[in-house]
Amino acid sequence: MSRLAVELTEEATVIDVTSDGKGVVDVDGKRVFVHGAITGETIRFQRRKKRRKYDEGVLVEVTDISPERIEPICEYFEFCGGCSLQHMRASAQVTLKQAMLTESLKRIGSVQPGRILEPVTGSYRGYRRKARLAVKHVIKKNRVLVGFRERNKPYVTDMARCEVLHPIVGDVIAELSILVESLTLRSRVPQIEVAIGDNLATLVFRVLDPPTEADILKLEQFQAEKKLQVLLQTGGPGTVGPLRPGDEVQGMVYKIPRFDISIAFEPTDFVQVNADVNLKMIDQALDLLSLDKESRVLDMYCGVGNFTLPIASVAGHVVGIEGAPEMVERADSNARRNGITNVEFRQADLSRSDVRHSWQDEHFDVLVLDPPRAGAAEVIEAIQTMDIRKILYISCHPGTLARDAKILVEEQGYELLSAGIMDMFSHTSHVESMALFEKR
Repeated sequence: MSRLAVELTEEATVIDVTSDGKGVVDVDGKRVFVHGAITGETIRFQRRKKRRKYDEGVLVEVTDISPERIEPICEYFEFCGGCSLQHMRASAQVTLKQAMLTESLKRIGSVQPGRILEPVTGSYRGYRRKARLAVKHVIKKNRVLVGFRERNKPYVTDMARCEVLHPIVGDVIAELSILVESLTLRSRVPQIEVAIGDNLATLVFRVLDPPTEADILKLEQFQAEKKLQVLLQTGGPGTVGPLRPGDEVQGMVYKIPRFDISIAFEPTDFVQVNADVNLKMIDQALDLLSLDKESRVLDMYCGVGNFTLPIASVAGHVVGIEGAPEMVERADSNARRNGITNVEFRQADLSRSDVRHSWQDEHFDVLVLDPPRAGAAEVIEAIQTMDIRKILYISCHPGTLARDAKILVEEQGYELLSAGIMDMFSHTSHVESMALFEKR
């Protein structure tokens, strides 16, 4: 380290950690966020970006190491943006996320759950069955890079493997780079979508120009050698198709063994990224709801039927609502393929509160919500005249869950019985959670 670098280095104790893995230090009343630092550690850092209310720093040295610090499982962790918490023990990551949830509920929602649910956890390596990998032909390096974006930068990480992706794809990142580099359209492949089912792994190459015959042959050879499926996407999700017109596209499925259910999905469909945690999450949902054959359940944002179909296995009647018509068709097809007849799926724009929906005039005992990051504000407004006894809210953003919880508790007469996290995205700052509300 140069003399100038030493002079610019400061020392402080970390007082907190943000959701994206940045340690917080306070120097003369101004906070500095330093990625990779852990609460309680004494660190040396350099300020890199100065702002009016806070600064951003770079970790130089940890002089007093936290017992929660571990060696990251990935050699690219220092600069890859795919993960932000690999320097912390898995248990510490879970504790951090649980604290984020309870703090959001308290600060934003002014609510506190009657019971904190045990965290739902799964595998911490090779767990990701869905991902979108960036692809970039870097002329200066005369190479094609395939991977996640660098942390806080638009560049593609120069990586050879990924420890959190399912190994069928995570172990061949370097080979994917070489493959794309060998194509004539190497500069016209911006991304590769990864989708992995219980029966098949699929890679969807987004192409901005048509591949040549030589390109097709190389892609066919790769899929044969790696025993996976390669598809092309020329435009939106509806343009995904085989390498050659007329070739068969193999369907993808994942299973829910407890209910002997098999769910089919397309590579660009939303499915839960961690298969192990998803199964435990479904089990927890059913255990919390205590349904019987008299129960009528409304499942909003139902997708391909991930919650709807297991619920229908124990409830009397279930109605699933989804915004995209193609997802409604997919969910309905999944019900038929599993012989489940006490369920129906309908299409509705759940982002609008100015439209009267058919389900608002029906009776339901239970509402299940699994909205996107924006939350379910419009749905919560729509249900205020409905006599729904229980609401199970599955959230992918603690802030919007807390906002909606405040409305349910303060304005609609519900009690927050329990809440807890599911560690769906290990090593990242993403917080998935589940909350159970009951009418007072």
